[in-house]
Amino acid sequence: MHHIQNQLKKELDAKVIFYNQSNFIKDDPVSIPHLFSKKQDIEIAGFFAAIFSWGNRTTIINKSKELLQLMNNAPHDFLMHHTANDLKTLEHFKHRTFNATDLLYFIEFLRFHYSLHDSLEIAFTKGMNKKDKTVENGLKEFHKYFFSLPDIPQRTKKHIASPEKNSSCKRLNMYLRWMVRKDNMGVDFGIWQNISPAQLICPVDVHVARVSKRFNLLHRNQTDWNAALELTDYLRTFDKYDPVKYDFALFGLGVAEKY
Repeated sequence: MHHIQNQLKKELDAKVIFYNQSNFIKDDPVSIPHLFSKKQDIEIAGFFAAIFSWGNRTTIINKSKELLQLMNNAPHDFLMHHTANDLKTLEHFKHRTFNATDLLYFIEFLRFHYSLHDSLEIAFTKGMNKKDKTVENGLKEFHKYFFSLPDIPQRTKKHIASPEKNSSCKRLNMYLRWMVRKDNMGVDFGIWQNISPAQLICPVDVHVARVSKRFNLLHRNQTDWNAALELTDYLRTFDKYDPVKYDFALFGLGVAEKY
């Protein structure tokens, strides 16, 4: 690694340490799964918080809390035991373009999945094997599996991204970071065992892309799947076992420091 790269790695490592701290949780959507201790509740709350993650972070957090309150703050229990009447209370829920039709399908899928499996992890590993360099096949298969139930509302498909559609899959990659990354800092959960942190792809949104371009970590113009791969490939030269820890630095610089 030559001198400029080394300098940059040092700078970004310092920012990772600064932002990967429990005192940053409260202002971030990751605060939502942190409200729970049961594994399935963490997975479900985290999934909705990630899917809702576009736009203003305060709104994302408030909307996630609103939904979880409608589920009696026990999302796994709600999924498994709700009545038709319970679902009526969700009819007016809306976050941006995500509405009650979408929500009811999400609930139907999650109920179906958890009636067969103990964890949501397997939904993301169906298409993967241990030798895969990245989670790409896992995300492609997750999309197919998520929409494998009969009578899918077509409108709901836009809420789950896939590399097949060349989306950067920012929200799903962020969710995977939360569930998979393992350290002792208390932000990410590290509760999934069958995806390795080395296989994660950095979540890329406009802020992360802007900062990455300023540091010459990324050259691609579109913020798409190939951009996410390009950025993550570069980050692997800094840490091949945990490239996505740099999301803390890039996101922190982009959002908090408006870099």
